[in-house]
Amino acid sequence: MTSPLRSTLDFLVHDWLQADSLTARERFADHSRETFGAVLDTCERIAREKYAPFNRTVDTQEPQFDGEKVILPQCTHDARLAYAESGMLSAAQDYALGGMQLPYLVESAANSFFACASISIGSNLLTTGNANAILVHGTPLQQQVFAANEFNGRWAGTMCLSEPQAGSSLSDIATRATGDGEGFEADPLGPRYRLRGNKMWISSGDHELTENIVHLVLAKIPGPDGKLVPGVKGISLFICPKHLVDTEGRLTGERNDVALAGLNHKLGWRGTTNTLLNFGEGRHPVRGSAGAIGYLVGQPGEGLKCMFHMMNEARISIGMAATMLGLAGYYASLDYAKTRLQGRPVGSGGKDASAPQVRLIEHADVKRMLLAQKSYCEGALALNLYCARLVDEGRTGQGQAAADARLLLEVLTPIAKSWPSEFCLEANSLAIQIHGGYGYTRDFPVEQYWRDNRLNMIHEGTHGIQAADLLGRKVVMQGGAGLQLLARTVGATIAQARQTPELAPYAQQLEQALQEVGAATQAAWATGNPGEALANAVPYMQAFGHVVLAWVWLDVAHVVLSQDASLSIAANAGRMGACRYFFHYELPRIGAWLQVVRQRDATCAALAEDAF
Repeated sequence: MTSPLRSTLDFLVHDWLQADSLTARERFADHSRETFGAVLDTCERIAREKYAPFNRTVDTQEPQFDGEKVILPQCTHDARLAYAESGMLSAAQDYALGGMQLPYLVESAANSFFACASISIGSNLLTTGNANAILVHGTPLQQQVFAANEFNGRWAGTMCLSEPQAGSSLSDIATRATGDGEGFEADPLGPRYRLRGNKMWISSGDHELTENIVHLVLAKIPGPDGKLVPGVKGISLFICPKHLVDTEGRLTGERNDVALAGLNHKLGWRGTTNTLLNFGEGRHPVRGSAGAIGYLVGQPGEGLKCMFHMMNEARISIGMAATMLGLAGYYASLDYAKTRLQGRPVGSGGKDASAPQVRLIEHADVKRMLLAQKSYCEGALALNLYCARLVDEGRTGQGQAAADARLLLEVLTPIAKSWPSEFCLEANSLAIQIHGGYGYTRDFPVEQYWRDNRLNMIHEGTHGIQAADLLGRKVVMQGGAGLQLLARTVGATIAQARQTPELAPYAQQLEQALQEVGAATQAAWATGNPGEALANAVPYMQAFGHVVLAWVWLDVAHVVLSQDASLSIAANAGRMGACRYFFHYELPRIGAWLQVVRQRDATCAALAEDAF
């Protein structure tokens, strides 16, 4: 029997996003709908067998540090090995790297099974993102030694940005990188530096799952006067392996001067090790002196440019993680609502205690909560897969189509990360509500889904940072070209939907909402004062995201109504119901959000500190 998630993925990937058409391109010519399906089958099976049964295990058996190494439950080792052996670490990479040359769309869809089954076991995104950053910015030898061994599963990867005194404020990092003696520029693995500093919130920063861990570290190279350059201009990027290696990728037997300072014990994602790392403190002196050895990636001072290649990828993955946690909660609460007997229907003998109880799903308010979850989570899944499709178009498309895809992805990335992080978390809250008191206990998984999902509004750029990026940069860059492109893209869907009587009212509603967002954008920047414009960036992002999701649902609904009878009536009815819910209950909310944006309301920004 096809699972609900697989049914939804098949519809979105094939019927809505037309993944099969990608096989006409040279890069994907060896593939077909059948090979795509085989990949999904494999990942669904591994997730079902190696991940899902142990989601509670890794939540209760947190990583432990015994003073020498990090201890993880055996199920984490088994799941990671199964994932690596499946080839999914290099699924979208070239054949020459051992990859499958899959479309990123299919890779994203396949990875969703792991995120839904157990997000904290299935957190492999940093290894892939790390390797991709090295592929783009590293030297050929760095690609061969480090990226290739991450893609084949031998090694894992991290990104080391934040520091205890500098969380999201990367301009304030203090980790230093100094040249490692005479001729340090001539090391075949790259200019060799000594790193000294402390890094915080490093996911998978230490473990025994792989033989080596490749840290990508942001650090500042001091100027001629020995002082660090203020701001972000002096930040460079370094490859800093846990164990030193030679040019053939063999471990030399030398431990790098990277020490685990402690583990962070978290609200959720407890199965993923999260660490404080000290670089160059001298606990593991290497080659006669303290200082972790790191190899420069790219050019000095261009560390953020290199790292943000990885971070943008991670942000889309975080949106997918939030989505899948929301869907996991939706599926659990739907199953509970279909089986749990509770009360009697209003208006039909509800006060007659002798009448039989009805299932929760027969109550209108429970249906409201289920439909809200469905509209949030399936809509977010559609959005994130659409963004994955844009990645493929940007990489393999031609001319203007490829350029437009890259620009549209730039505008949508803050939404793809932030909107699921907020509203799929709300879906998890509704899943708890449907379970009632049981939902607040550990007898059911919905409380864990909420705890796991709460992280996604924080990491890889907080909600406020994403909002500032959207209103402060993305919608105004290139003279507003990205926003104009999105408006034209949405407008094309509106024009199509107008031709279908059932969708025409929604097309009109979406057109009005789109105009309101455009007017609010102009009003926010009317004075040219960033402080005024960005004071209400989060309400702006909430409204913007709701308009984007309404567009996604309208486009999905148009495809549903254009389909033949090959899709199940129930699945179609559910998608249409979710679309109606979003337009009736959600899209009208944008008025209040945009009002404070248009007025450049200073209620929050202007309140004196002592008034709090």
